[in-house]
Amino acid sequence: MIRKMFNPSLFAGLMLVIGTMVFSDAKCQSVEEKTSFADRLEFVGTAVEEPGYTIWGTSPIWGDDGKVHLFVARWPGELKVDPGWRTHSEIAHYVGDSPEGPFVFSEVAVKGDINDKAPCNPAIHKVYAPHNPAIHKVDSLYALLYIVNDGIEKHPSNQYICMATSESLFGPWKKAGDDGVILRTSKNPDYWTYKASNGVNNPAFLQHPDGGYFLYFKSEKARMGLAVAENLEGPYVQLPFPVTANDRNIEDGYAFMYEGKFALLTTDNHGMIEEGGGILWTSENGIRFTEFEKGFHHINDYTPVEMSKVNRIYGPGGRSYAKFERPQVLLKDGKPAYVYLPSGTNIYGGDCTVSYVLKYVE
Repeated sequence: MIRKMFNPSLFAGLMLVIGTMVFSDAKCQSVEEKTSFADRLEFVGTAVEEPGYTIWGTSPIWGDDGKVHLFVARWPGELKVDPGWRTHSEIAHYVGDSPEGPFVFSEVAVKGDINDKAPCNPAIHKVYAPHNPAIHKVDSLYALLYIVNDGIEKHPSNQYICMATSESLFGPWKKAGDDGVILRTSKNPDYWTYKASNGVNNPAFLQHPDGGYFLYFKSEKARMGLAVAENLEGPYVQLPFPVTANDRNIEDGYAFMYEGKFALLTTDNHGMIEEGGGILWTSENGIRFTEFEKGFHHINDYTPVEMSKVNRIYGPGGRSYAKFERPQVLLKDGKPAYVYLPSGTNIYGGDCTVSYVLKYVE
């Protein structure tokens, strides 16, 4: 087991911040003095397209082989986006010689217990629909985080976060602990995730610069929370409050260090800056995110899109734009290099969703 101790000053600082912090739901103030993160992105094209499959979360990493590896949530297209992602999602591994692709399917890394020939028996606890992967390297191990649920009957309140590790990006993947689970909703009624209507989901993982591990996640009222751990596989201890003060839904954070600050790249579902765009949140301590700027624009702002010819597979009809989802960042030398994003809209008119890739330009 990898063990990396926290710097004692980090724990002291964390306790000080928690002890003096006051939260409110007041609208955050945006930072617009400089060119936004969104303006530094350029459209490259399609990252992953797999005939017959709905493609969603696309998490990138550099391999020891010098290639780029993507861990992708996918499920059969005939199941539609919903309920397909809740019941049949799996995490597939794709490999490309370049960050811009093309990416070729390698194998399924994590699959749920679903069996079409033997439908789910609610009395038997099983793990379903591994979804929204986040891949990271920690020392000599690769850590693959993802969400699952234990049956559609109670979905989405029964979502939780798992981890598997491997010495190779090609597996085999070993579940953390006994069952892979590293985070569930709190059993403490004073904590904000207690009986959360959407469980805890959509992990964003960060090795703290001073040691230890930060696990960000989405929970009640579509805000981001934080759990911290001394060891890679946990235990992860939740903070009792959300770390973002958004007054409207956000989704799908990706955590990284950016220009000396902690950063979370999320969607902007209902227009804190622009409905259907993205937000880059920044923080001095990684615990309280109050500053933000535009994280990414609509797809239409990066490449010509004829909305009359697109195929809207998921999301509300009548939009005048095509929307990105679940951003995942490829870092190079600790700096953003590319961003991978799926969409409920296939801008080329195809039958299934694809994921797209944007290049970050200084």
